[in-house]
Amino acid sequence: MEIACIPIRGRVEGSIRPPGSKSLSNRALVCAALANGESHLTGLLVSEDTEVMIESWHRLGVKVEQAAVGTEVRVWGCGGKLPISKAELFVANSGTTIRFMTAALSACHGDFVLDGVARMRQRPIGDLLEALQRVGVRCESLNADRPDCPPVRLIAEGLPGGRIAVEGNISSQFLSGLLLAAPYARSPLEISVAGELVSRPYVTMTTEVMRRFGANVTSVEADLWRIEPGPYAGQPFPIEPDASAASYFWAAAAITGGEVTVEGLSASSLQGDVHFCDALQAMGCRVVWRENAVCVQGGRLRGVDLDMSNISDTVQTLAVVALFAEGPTRVRGVAHNRFKETDRIGDLATELRKLGARIEEHEDGLTIFPTVSYRPAQLATYADHRMAMSFSLAGLRIEGVTVEDPKCTSKTYPNYFEDLSKLIGERIGFKSV
Repeated sequence: MEIACIPIRGRVEGSIRPPGSKSLSNRALVCAALANGESHLTGLLVSEDTEVMIESWHRLGVKVEQAAVGTEVRVWGCGGKLPISKAELFVANSGTTIRFMTAALSACHGDFVLDGVARMRQRPIGDLLEALQRVGVRCESLNADRPDCPPVRLIAEGLPGGRIAVEGNISSQFLSGLLLAAPYARSPLEISVAGELVSRPYVTMTTEVMRRFGANVTSVEADLWRIEPGPYAGQPFPIEPDASAASYFWAAAAITGGEVTVEGLSASSLQGDVHFCDALQAMGCRVVWRENAVCVQGGRLRGVDLDMSNISDTVQTLAVVALFAEGPTRVRGVAHNRFKETDRIGDLATELRKLGARIEEHEDGLTIFPTVSYRPAQLATYADHRMAMSFSLAGLRIEGVTVEDPKCTSKTYPNYFEDLSKLIGERIGFKSV
């Protein structure tokens, strides 16, 4: 097993531009693949999650051409008519890919099976399948042990219009997938949310990307959207840096009392996770919003009580920052984090306790009680990219922190440890144990 050895650092200062947003990349790839005409995507994230999305469209006969560096992609859309109508697709552990593709393929025609790694077979998709089944789509789970989880089989004959209701409390990706597919329904489609909607900013992101590709989508009322039929039009589409990835560098400033600027993001970003900076400001940092950059300056940190339902991908990052605050930090509203790449509440609590922190686990989050001293620890990552990146930050202040399986960051940020090394001005070491 390989581990990353994190060096203790003093004040971290510098600027950085993270790679492209995974969320924007995969939404743009769906729109471009279904569109009429050619799309030119720039700033695309190069990672496992986008690779499996691109490979899935390849297998369906959609032409996708990547430049040598991979961040520039041209897609010749199929207009909603797939060249290949029978395929088995492997999506690794990419939740966006399996959920978006399941919905998108329901609006096409063919016989499709979607599957992934062992963890993917534990990640819920039942609410999406039930929503599609209620409007006549032939789809089912092939998982005998977990019938609400992948693999998924679709015998697609197009998506009817009318109204679809989908649960929103497990993942907003179910709703986003249906929205992305909706322009290819046979008649106007209205999509509503049953119950609580988590990660709402990601839905706003989805509808904005759809509009940029020419979709007619309107918000009729709270948690109800109407989409008129009509294909996407191929577009040039620049992709912002990933705001979730940026959270680690802003957190490095908070933890070390430093100053870090992330280039390419602003208060008008399509990504809700830029508001992780608001959480840091509540904890005592100073945030400077610029036209095309966001700077965080560390300050005296204090514990906070936060509902993070809209920025749930940054919970692990904030939990590590909370280790160095005065007073406890309570994170609420993220019960759905238990169904991500790993249980991002229970497993997070387990690893933070190894450092000597006292953690109270709750159904919808956790409370972190800082201590005056921490101990060295080898932290497990559970093959979860966000565990690895968040835990690396603890090592900037706690001597002897190592992070298992650092290469798991390839899911969304293959060069994370190289970029962190450049920012802190010291090489992070790797060794086999």
